[in-house]
Amino acid sequence: MILRRTLLLASTAVAAAASMATLSASARSRGPARNPGAPRPDLHLAPAREQLTALRRRDTSSRALLEQYLRHIETANPGLNAVVTLDADGARAAADAADRHLARTGKTLGALHGLPVTVKDALETKGLRSTSGSPDLAGHVPDRDADAVARLRAAGAVIVGKTNVPVMCQDLQTSNPVFGTTRNPYDDTKTAGGSSGGPAAAVASGMTSLEVGSDLAGSLRLPAAYCGVYALRPSGGIVPTRGHIPRPPGWLSTSDMLTIGPIARTADDLDVLLDVLAAPAPAEAAAWRIDLPAPRRGRLADYRIGIWQDDPYCHVDDTVRRCLDDIAALLRAAGAAVDDSTRPVDLPASDRLFQRLMFATASATATDEGFAADVEAAEKIPAGDPRGLFLHARTMRHRDWLRANEDREKLRTRWADYFTTHDVLITPAVPAPAVDDQTTTPLPDRYITVDGEKRPYFDQTAWLNLAGHVKLPAVVMPAGRTPGGLPLSVQIIGPYLADRTVVDVARHLARHLPAPVRPPAFTT
Repeated sequence: MILRRTLLLASTAVAAAASMATLSASARSRGPARNPGAPRPDLHLAPAREQLTALRRRDTSSRALLEQYLRHIETANPGLNAVVTLDADGARAAADAADRHLARTGKTLGALHGLPVTVKDALETKGLRSTSGSPDLAGHVPDRDADAVARLRAAGAVIVGKTNVPVMCQDLQTSNPVFGTTRNPYDDTKTAGGSSGGPAAAVASGMTSLEVGSDLAGSLRLPAAYCGVYALRPSGGIVPTRGHIPRPPGWLSTSDMLTIGPIARTADDLDVLLDVLAAPAPAEAAAWRIDLPAPRRGRLADYRIGIWQDDPYCHVDDTVRRCLDDIAALLRAAGAAVDDSTRPVDLPASDRLFQRLMFATASATATDEGFAADVEAAEKIPAGDPRGLFLHARTMRHRDWLRANEDREKLRTRWADYFTTHDVLITPAVPAPAVDDQTTTPLPDRYITVDGEKRPYFDQTAWLNLAGHVKLPAVVMPAGRTPGGLPLSVQIIGPYLADRTVVDVARHLARHLPAPVRPPAFTT
């Protein structure tokens, strides 16, 4: 379903022609330009960096590039259902304003000047319906932007629309009663992942070059792995999170485990959006700035890389194991120091701590009646009983949370020690390539299959959970494909605040891997 649909080609052509005529006259008065308004036909499928260069050089205009995107969305989106709210009128107004500004001043509005982008529907967007997939918020139109969205606008981005999520971002696949299901761009029987399934599918299919998603329990990285694109979970605390749903609209606080970050089709484009998003929260911006360190090394051969191919706690599919083995061989051939016996932490213990902290933070928005019922139910389950993990964590006393947080800080110290001898750690992103879509299956009956064995549904995020609660930056990147054509991906984890290092390793690694195979919708 697409709202505010304004793709009326006749009126578009007239409006675009008028806009281009005005822009061309202004540009001529200022001096030479490079045929603005006539981009190559597939510029919207190029990396964001290339599009931004064309916009700065006036090889195209923002309006002309936007019209390419709108035509592509009209063609590609019905089969995927990734873009669920389209603001063509607002995007055209913003694109025209960007073009006028550049023609008048010769200067860009910012790092994303005139670039059309979409935004995850969990992020409040001023004047644009922002539902987080919830029927209760089906008519919610915020009067202010989430901090991350405000940073996009300040950088000159043109917001085209919103992309689909599960209800309140609380599933590992993307479907909701408001907009329906987002399909995997490579195979419509497979899930696009969640909760950033709409954003990842939109990037993979060329409906946007950049997306802003969010990640608490792999919500950025799981869909990126299933859709064959790049995603960065930034270091905890470097991107402001106010305005993300959940929490409810109007809340000033968000989960201590939530991070907002970029999705893109190249590692370079992750850097483009990271530079825009990484900043203090507005209330703190008067006193300090974020200056992320440069990559630790200059060449792939100089990196010290740990590889953790598999673990009994969360065995991975044979295709994933072979992919990790191939990458280890590739890195050795490139001259990197590779440690494939590395185990920086205990995966089961780390995952249990992650789950306790995640369930605890999710309790903040429970109703008084609902929370009281959880407390009563938890009291009937003995301490230490695995069946009570959710309820005991959700209802823990503040003292217990402080103890769990201390355990987290000790775990962060173990990771910091590990990264004194290793620059990054490469792990599986997911146990298996994109799993079957199970949106019509009740949650207790869902499962995944790994090497022919049924496994718990939430095993999908066990490897991604390594980084989440300890605030480490982590990139998921495409690293091959299965014989059936589904993307294979790996995860690169780095030290706290070494976001540029994990992106740099992904950039170097991509140069040694085959170019990703794009899904059919990418070329329509």
